[in-house]
Amino acid sequence: MSDDRKPETQEVGMPGEITGSTPAGSQGTPPAGTGGTPPAGPGKKKRAWIYIIVAAVPLLAGGIAYLYFSGCLGGIGGGDNTAGTQAQGARYTCGMHPFIITDKPGNCPICGMKLTKIESSPAPGGATAAPPATAAKPSGGPRKILFYRNPMNPNVTSKTPAKDEMGMDFVPVYEDEAKGGAGGVNPPAGYAAVQVGMERAQMAGIRSATAVREAISRPVRAVGLVVADERRVARVQAKIDGWIEKLYTNFTGQLVTKGQPLLEIYSPDLVATQREYLLARAGVERMKESPYEDARQMSSGLAQAARTRLKLFDVPESFIEGLERTGKVRRTVTLDAPVSGYVTGKEIFEGTRVSPGMDLLTVTDLSHVWIDADLYEYEAQYVRVGQAAVLDTEADPGAKMKGRVAYIYPTISPETRTLKVRFDFPNPGLRLKPQMYANVSLDLRSVTGVVIPDSALIETGLRVIAFVDAGGGSFEPREVKVGVRGDGKAQILAGVKAGEKVVVSANFLLDSESKLRAALTKMTDNTSSPSQSQSKPQPPSQGQGGHAGHGGGQ
Repeated sequence: MSDDRKPETQEVGMPGEITGSTPAGSQGTPPAGTGGTPPAGPGKKKRAWIYIIVAAVPLLAGGIAYLYFSGCLGGIGGGDNTAGTQAQGARYTCGMHPFIITDKPGNCPICGMKLTKIESSPAPGGATAAPPATAAKPSGGPRKILFYRNPMNPNVTSKTPAKDEMGMDFVPVYEDEAKGGAGGVNPPAGYAAVQVGMERAQMAGIRSATAVREAISRPVRAVGLVVADERRVARVQAKIDGWIEKLYTNFTGQLVTKGQPLLEIYSPDLVATQREYLLARAGVERMKESPYEDARQMSSGLAQAARTRLKLFDVPESFIEGLERTGKVRRTVTLDAPVSGYVTGKEIFEGTRVSPGMDLLTVTDLSHVWIDADLYEYEAQYVRVGQAAVLDTEADPGAKMKGRVAYIYPTISPETRTLKVRFDFPNPGLRLKPQMYANVSLDLRSVTGVVIPDSALIETGLRVIAFVDAGGGSFEPREVKVGVRGDGKAQILAGVKAGEKVVVSANFLLDSESKLRAALTKMTDNTSSPSQSQSKPQPPSQGQGGHAGHGGGQ
């Protein structure tokens, strides 16, 4: 400080209150032997201590971290560390990071979760569990370390053991791991065999199922619409001019039986035809005693022609027989139902004038119905006429009806890109009503082959991958060709043989690990030595202070 500011500092407080201040009466006089230079103040001494503390804290923290991770968490460093803990009784691991294994309880250095104890389970036959595959080479010899990689970023590698920014040990990459872990296997491009060990496989929840040879069918379920069987629909039409005198069928939906009276119609043509028929019959009776054969045949022909004309007008046979019996012309003629069924169409009322070709009533037999269902193009190619089908409806969920494929339409709908298929089903008790929705199920294709659970397949978009359990915690990726699928199973045309075990649970974990090992293999094949990209790993023996900018020059 300058001399002109010192009096101001001393005038602020009371004399004697500031520690280390100059005694009263000696202000402005430097001590003897200083050569006129003011003594070092307390501020410079404090700053020197701050510099020393700031420099010592990183060194102390780095040393503590090195001792902690190298001594307490010896299992982090991959296969060599975990092998050293096999001989000890109690071991602990992290549920989120299974590669964290230690012989002391504590917290995970990555996520901070509490480590859980690994429950040891004896192997079959009373033998102890074998160490993981990373502890020893599968062939029994020593394993060769190619390089070390960052456990959080596999792209960061090192030729020598190192630590990352978080203080975690780099994981060693062994030669057999980089090459796939299992000899003689040609995995698909971008995949590599995975060796995790039996214990880690159990911890990850990896389960396998055996591929078997059995029959498999592809069930198809489609929604159909109930429609009337067109072959069982009858229309009652007028063939003469006339008027409806009386209706015995008064509403749509009425049930009628074959031969039941439907209506009475008055027509001058029918009255005239009745009279002609009676006159012709009388002529036949008069000509029976005629000696002329031609006259007798002519009179008989006229009577038969008049009778045929009545039948062509749809006059019932019973009405004609009554006319012959009584010999009296009736004003109206009764028309009967041609089939049994329900009246599904009614176009007339009493007093309605009708003309030839006019629809009077429509009677539909619903004892058998059709189901029109739409199938996709890839499903329709396996449909055949006569295939069995099963039907159920929301109206009657417990009822199952059996039918068959009756007809396959020749064209595909351009709007829905589906093919319409017609099914024929019996309809006892009128359970199926027209325009009702129904679910139709049928087995399109039944084949025999190698079958595995559908959950074992990993769809990548361009190919299908399955992991085969090679035993001993080793898993091999296979590209498979899938055939028929159904009921949670899939037919394998190529890639897996009967008797082999495929992974059906936690296979997505193996998929990630397999791709990671394939990437490591590619790195070792492309370069003679591992490349250190993105960031340089920190040596385990160095600790750098994080406040270098605060003590410049010290």
